Amino acid sequence: MKKGNTGYDRSAEDIGNVIALEHLNVLVPDQRLATVFYIAGLGLTRDPYLMTTVTNMWANIGRSQFHLPTGKAQKLRGCTGLVMPDLKHLAARLKNVEPLLGRTKFSYKASRGKVEITCPWGNRIRCHAPHPRFGNVRLAMAYIELDARPDTASGIARFYRETIGAPATVRRIGGARAAAISVGRNQSLIYRESDAKLAKYDGHHIQIYLADFSGPHARLVERGLVTEESDQYQYRFEDIVDVDSGETLFKLEHEVRSMTHPLYARPLVNRNPNQSNTKFAQGHETAPWALPFEA
Repeated sequence: MKKGNTGYDRSAEDIGNVIALEHLNVLVPDQRLATVFYIAGLGLTRDPYLMTTVTNMWANIGRSQFHLPTGKAQKLRGCTGLVMPDLKHLAARLKNVEPLLGRTKFSYKASRGKVEITCPWGNRIRCHAPHPRFGNVRLAMAYIELDARPDTASGIARFYRETIGAPATVRRIGGARAAAISVGRNQSLIYRESDAKLAKYDGHHIQIYLADFSGPHARLVERGLVTEESDQYQYRFEDIVDVDSGETLFKLEHEVRSMTHPLYARPLVNRNPNQSNTKFAQGHETAPWALPFEA
């Protein structure tokens, strides 16, 4: 029996082939300063199970992470958009760590509904208060916005649609054309065209999970774009190309994992950064990544 005309927009629940943006990886030269900024300042949670030595740190943000191996500082060509539950407390934490981050590029500016932050090595992070446009999350990596060359947005969107199988549109964001790619529920990659001189790509990467793992792999192999056959569950590619000409439109390494990867959907610990030893309440040590249920 056919049913329809319910008034529901079923397409609003389509995710596409990319089901999660799991992490952004940038090298940092100083693990101590990274701890001060990402853990004490932003209030994120160091993963207690993996990468617990002094050469790498995984910092949890809801169901996503920052990966921060030690090395020459890398800089994202754009900014990372986070959803944070309490911007007032965030600003207070950033003020507290400011003296520890002197003589670095650290800065922050709070305004209505968001806090603009620069990390000690120049990476930009934009923190938003929870809002329906980000879904039902209160703690999340909502988007990564990248600066792209003029006249590349349409080609980038087409690459993701036809090669990766991700829903992608072109629209204007802040007055500029941008390719907006769905990379998970309420998660986006945004390639925003800019006339400014773009920095040279320095090797930072993102990691995504795919439902159809082999289809994009075959299409990438056909174009000679796979850069690493990591293992049974993972491969990598770097060049985003014009589907017709093969011209490279943008470089960003994608660490691509299958849903059968052993790390897929691993529960991540998120602490409540407002707890302290002097102001402590049992049962409130953890921070849920989702907004409370409303009946």
